[in-house]
Amino acid sequence: MRRLLALLLPLLLLVTACSQGPSDTSATDSASVSIPPANAEALASVKVADQGKGKAPTVTFDKPLAIAAESMKVLSQGDGEQIKDGQIVSFQQVALNAEDGTVTGETFTTGASNTITLNDSFKTQFPMVYSTFTSAKVGSYIAYGIPGTPAVTGSTAAPSAAAVPAELSVFHVTAVKAAPSLMSADDVAALEKDGKLPVAKFNDKGVPSVTIPKNDPPAGLAVQVLTEGTGEVLKESDSISALYTGWTWSDGKQFDSTFDSGKAASFSLQGVIPGWTKGLAGQKVGSTVQLSIPSELAYGENAAAQGKPAGALVFVVKIESKS
Repeated sequence: MRRLLALLLPLLLLVTACSQGPSDTSATDSASVSIPPANAEALASVKVADQGKGKAPTVTFDKPLAIAAESMKVLSQGDGEQIKDGQIVSFQQVALNAEDGTVTGETFTTGASNTITLNDSFKTQFPMVYSTFTSAKVGSYIAYGIPGTPAVTGSTAAPSAAAVPAELSVFHVTAVKAAPSLMSADDVAALEKDGKLPVAKFNDKGVPSVTIPKNDPPAGLAVQVLTEGTGEVLKESDSISALYTGWTWSDGKQFDSTFDSGKAASFSLQGVIPGWTKGLAGQKVGSTVQLSIPSELAYGENAAAQGKPAGALVFVVKIESKS
């Protein structure tokens, strides 16, 4: 699922640096985002029949399904609460070959769920998806189609590529909940005073380590400024270079670091996990900050299955420069 994977699978902070995350909510007024046409008519023949818990629904449509552009449609409206901005939406999905109806993957029988966070930055990146989901209720079935791509003949400049058929996915919205928010400075200070946040130390080479307390991680995003810089204040739309190290809260194991090599990673704050975007915006260049990030603002509940660090995470980030 080419376009779909880019949308649904939270990436690792940048793959080169760390990767995924929302885009700028300050630089782009979400109210001004243009919602593209849903092209729902392309999915007019798609029907879905629920088969009960733990079973993938039966999906039928006229074959081949002609999908000329990215398309979405609410197939059946659920009877749960209305989906709203600011919520984390959980759903299961089944993917099919749009030419012959062959099922290419599904999460219903495994019980696994995908999640997306509907906020201004998601709306900016995926306006059609945002608009469709916020028009639906919990329990809804939503269809999503993407066109196929033709075969590419190889050359000295690029390898050949086989044709990829159009694809159809059907999502079943199972639950919504409010997304965690940035904690206030007073709340963070109270947790710090009670010894309920990690404590960072630096060796003689400036490489950090952390001691993580045995208590549960905070429900919100906790940002601690370890050293305040004197440079420009970052916006969510900025690109930066930074040194960082990340640990999992549950066991204190380090899973990634650029401090070790001393080579700063460069990335856009629109291309990182939400905890980085929200936690680093408002910080000054030159600052070193510690981020305690809840799972929902990191890689989500299916992180382990995707080979990513699971659960709440802790990062120490030194903001080197802004570009």
